[in-house]
Amino acid sequence: MTVTAPTTLLQPPRIHFGAGCAAEAVAALARSGHRRVFLLTSHSVLGKASEFAALLREASAAVEIVTGVPPEPGAACCEQLRARARAFAPDLVLALGGGSVLDVAKLIAALHDRPEPVSAFYGINILSGRRTALVCAPTTSGTGSEVSPNALLFDEAAVAKKAVISPALVPDTAIVDPTLTLSLPPALTATTGIDALAHCLETYASRVAHPLVDLRSLEGVRLIGAHLARCVENGADLEARSAVALGSLYGGLALGPVNTTGVHALAYPLGGEFHMAHGLSIALLLPHVVRFNLPALPGRHAALSAALGGRSAEDLPDLLSRLIARCGIDGRLSAHGIPRDALPRLAEAGVLVTRLLKNNPREITRDDALRIYEAAF
Repeated sequence: MTVTAPTTLLQPPRIHFGAGCAAEAVAALARSGHRRVFLLTSHSVLGKASEFAALLREASAAVEIVTGVPPEPGAACCEQLRARARAFAPDLVLALGGGSVLDVAKLIAALHDRPEPVSAFYGINILSGRRTALVCAPTTSGTGSEVSPNALLFDEAAVAKKAVISPALVPDTAIVDPTLTLSLPPALTATTGIDALAHCLETYASRVAHPLVDLRSLEGVRLIGAHLARCVENGADLEARSAVALGSLYGGLALGPVNTTGVHALAYPLGGEFHMAHGLSIALLLPHVVRFNLPALPGRHAALSAALGGRSAEDLPDLLSRLIARCGIDGRLSAHGIPRDALPRLAEAGVLVTRLLKNNPREITRDDALRIYEAAF
């Protein structure tokens, strides 16, 4: 074994996984003595949130159910919800929803009892400590936020997505129950699943890839590649939902020690300027950034191709494009309202995401970024 660079694995002390695990996990929370629970959720899963709240109330906990997180939340939204949490004074923040709900809940848990604005914590390891317990239960198989140290917000002043990255944002408990994803519509199943696939792929084909992460990342690509289209075609396929949920969990666990690369870096400006859903922006750029990266790390790209059923590294971009199309996603930027004259602006913004581009297998210059956007157009 060669000498490897040091790394640190960040993950919740407790991870519940499996179909039907949520009810017992929440019942265990109810028994743990929390008395004031701020339950952040979305309208689409209010019924399930009410079931969770009933279990907690049976154990004499006060529960406040709160909605209002948009698909791409901004700092203003986070501050409004943080004020509600401050008034309620929770000892537990419980998040039930997609990645946006989870990200905002993580920030609320860490910041509701602090005076600084959330913008003061943009960056890596600026936020320290969290005094309120945090539990995350995802209803999508996508962001991996339930196990990661990352939270993303749209910063209105900068017109860009900003990240708060800190060990304090790793939840105390993650509840990954594939049955919670059964009602997710096909389009969201597709885009969130491609996001999860990208987490696994990018953390495997990375300058800072690590053996502690590699096995999970590669297996995540295999699981999602083999099962995502089945979930899109039949949302009630619990076997497929479980496989994609496990792949998504693997990708989330890789975000702390390795993180993503050029796909995510170039996707962020689409969310920033055009408020495009994150998973969709990933799907539109994934094959094209991978094609650009192929000359670097050829063995790793060959392994990724094999995980998707390919015979060589060169097969990988087309395999990704076919999977994206099979999931019902039109892979052209132009099909989603992006004008050609925006491409130079997107390239300028994309190359500023240096915290991710430094991980990319190849350097991406402004001209490279523009060519990638043009290929995706």
